[in-house]
Amino acid sequence: MTDHPSLLLRATDLIGHPVVTLDGGEAVAEVKDVVYGTAEAALLGFTLRRRGFLGGPMKLVLAWERVVTLGRHAVMIATEADLDQRNAVLVQEVKESRAHNVIGSEVITDAGRRLGEVTDVVVLVADRPEVVGYEIGGSEVLTPRSGGHVFVPLPETLAVSGQALMVPAAVEDFVSDDLAGFGASVERFRDHLRASP
Repeated sequence: MTDHPSLLLRATDLIGHPVVTLDGGEAVAEVKDVVYGTAEAALLGFTLRRRGFLGGPMKLVLAWERVVTLGRHAVMIATEADLDQRNAVLVQEVKESRAHNVIGSEVITDAGRRLGEVTDVVVLVADRPEVVGYEIGGSEVLTPRSGGHVFVPLPETLAVSGQALMVPAAVEDFVSDDLAGFGASVERFRDHLRASP
């Protein structure tokens, strides 16, 4: 796999991306769902559907290790053979992620303040894509300047309990309402946590 340029994307922005082969330039599938592990906060791969208006779900999955490049408009793979129905780890993670989807979960600080409800997951696409934040709405304590949603950075490890996602109280100082500048907020927040006793 080649080096991936760094790119911040909402997970839902990846749904519908065509999966295109480098060897033939053909769109062989499109992204149905983004599969990420909450424990490791990483994008693990994609479930797929057939292309087109009536395209239904496919039994094949695409593990991240098979992706050559992920861009704003397409997922590139070397060949159609990179789609796999035997990837046991990814298939198991798909089952578990359906049982525990973070979309709709409440974000609560370790000081007991409810920050809002997760509406999307923010992924930093690099050599190993990482979930670095959540887009949240319905906040009573955070005031977004536009659109009603804000981006909350995540620590490098995250406590997930039932329907609640626990974040450090310090996160409130690093919230952003702009995805373009959100990467800097994540870095500052994590630096702050590392420097704290």
